[in-house]
Amino acid sequence: MRLGSPFLQACRGEPVPYTPVWFMRQAGRSLPEFRAVRERHTFAEMTASAELTAEVTIQPVRRLGVDAAILFSDIVTPIASMGIEVEIQSGVGPVFAEPFRSEADLARLRVLEPATDLAPVLEAVRIAVGELKVPLIGFAGAPFTIASYLIEGGPSRDYARTKALMLGEPVLWARLLERLADITIASLRAQVGAGAAAVQVFDSWAGTLHPDHYATYVLPASTRVFAALADLDVPRIHFGVTTGELLAYFAAAGADVVGVDWRVPLDRARQRVGGRAVQGNLDPAVLGAPWPAVAAEADRVIEAAGARPGHVFNLGHGVLPGTDPDVLARLVEHVHARTAKASTPADAPENARL
Repeated sequence: MRLGSPFLQACRGEPVPYTPVWFMRQAGRSLPEFRAVRERHTFAEMTASAELTAEVTIQPVRRLGVDAAILFSDIVTPIASMGIEVEIQSGVGPVFAEPFRSEADLARLRVLEPATDLAPVLEAVRIAVGELKVPLIGFAGAPFTIASYLIEGGPSRDYARTKALMLGEPVLWARLLERLADITIASLRAQVGAGAAAVQVFDSWAGTLHPDHYATYVLPASTRVFAALADLDVPRIHFGVTTGELLAYFAAAGADVVGVDWRVPLDRARQRVGGRAVQGNLDPAVLGAPWPAVAAEADRVIEAAGARPGHVFNLGHGVLPGTDPDVLARLVEHVHARTAKASTPADAPENARL
């Protein structure tokens, strides 16, 4: 199945029978079946249960017909597994009880032992892979974005503390990012070992940085992450928000696929990432418009991606909670039909047989 997966083929820049589709945050509050689970369980309970994690991971594949699943988890899960106190607050995100401020805090970041620290996560991967007929994407946070959460204590509008530490204490900053890179590497390698067929590294907040600062203070750690995954022979995706001026660096870090938010047209993004595949990039807010507008905007993305191989259709960020899942399913069908090549029955979407 995987060798013929349109998603994996597109990630590798190979010809595909149709443009594959998946959505960031496709498992979540937009699905009624997810809300039903969420009414009975907290986020912590869901991610602590391999069975619940696997079920929620698979739900959007069943309902939407997407060409890949992505593990239901959070980018701070590996950090939390070490005993660092963090709460995933609804509508806010990860909030740390004791933010990182000094050299002494580094001692709190021990070596990640995936077999024990991430046991439920890895079992969820194995369960989901055993049931899915499409590839499963593993994921982790990039060192910069995890560092920003640790230093700020949670989401931030200006990342003032993060930038102050980065510029004012560059040696400590480098040591922090190196340790976080090790954690990201260990987590992703373990997910692939459990069956993930691709990985996505979320550097969600890297777009807050000046390109020179990114190149100097962040790129080395990100490059280390991607280099450490190269021998696994799985597609490596790199994504961030408002990273139009960083796309060339995202490609240079070693990603096979560069995710693009809706602020940069894909034809322009292709020029910036060289020969890398691209992923994206419909504005998630568009999905609230009438269907003709959604279809027109999807067609604009497809046209900007061009006829050459190497495009995974996605949103420019995550599915918004109020999105109608029927619109998501219709969008998958539309992209498949709009991009379909002359095909045989064997080329039919794998997920149609799930």
